[in-house]
Amino acid sequence: MPLLEVEDLSATYGQVSALRGISLSVEAGETLAVIGANGAGKTTLLRAIVGQVAVPTGRVLFQGGDITHLSTFERARRGIVMVPEGRRLFSSLTVEENLKVGISARRPGAWNLKSVYDLFPLVSERRHRRAGLMSGGEQQATAIARALMSNPAVLLLDEVSLGLAPAVVASIYSNLPAILSNGTAVLLVEQDVSQALRVSDEVHCLLQGRTSLAGRNLEMAQITDAYFGYERRTA
Repeated sequence: MPLLEVEDLSATYGQVSALRGISLSVEAGETLAVIGANGAGKTTLLRAIVGQVAVPTGRVLFQGGDITHLSTFERARRGIVMVPEGRRLFSSLTVEENLKVGISARRPGAWNLKSVYDLFPLVSERRHRRAGLMSGGEQQATAIARALMSNPAVLLLDEVSLGLAPAVVASIYSNLPAILSNGTAVLLVEQDVSQALRVSDEVHCLLQGRTSLAGRNLEMAQITDAYFGYERRTA
């Protein structure tokens, strides 16, 4: 049984339809990458999974149970946690104070201050610095560490690489195997298609709110066509 499933999901902002008929699943210890151009619905999908946007049709299932109508907080208590685009740290708090916010879900597990500091040594070095005074890469690492403090079963990462230098992105992604080794499933929205392919077990491509391609071991030509909505013609 998949850890997280989305079945025929639609999502709206007011009267605007943002997602239509999306279905996907991710197993424990696996990474599913969601890709697509700006406005394709990637962030909306993550927000629908955590309960931040209206879902008029379809279902979100966690460990086989329907959580479609649970609040965002109740989903977090069950183990579905998102690192949003832009990090959303409390800029006036120190790094360590931000990390302690993640304890609010009160889930048992392997992640605590010591283990996240071991995973992110730079975060440990900056523990007494105000979050608003750090670089983008330091803030991103802190945001992921804060999410881990809640011991998530499913970790949603929205645009990890956005605005960061390639070396910083590589450093952050190098920690993904350690996160997955605890059985955590990762659902990743990534603008860098090559990076998404390197770290994921499966790719799901969105185009204008619908699935244009999904699967494992996909060819780059297939992904390019699905990403931009091309149709290849054969003689």
